Amino acid sequence: MENIIDACGLSCPQPVLLTKAAIEKEDFPLTVLVDAQCAVENISRLAGNKGCRITVETKGDQFQLLLVKE
Repeated sequence: MENIIDACGLSCPQPVLLTKAAIEKEDFPLTVLVDAQCAVENISRLAGNKGCRITVETKGDQFQLLLVKE
């Protein structure tokens, strides 16, 4: 089952901390919804450092990040 974190409206570092906790619990695949470009960049960097493959899609004014453990 896919896990979804809706971090829209949250300011950094909250989206990154929520994502980090899910990565550490091995909750994959993981979808993270954010509405700030800086969150996309920070989560992408975190995911890369943790050995995850990340796909980013823009949906209106939101971003959908799909993280999969490699």
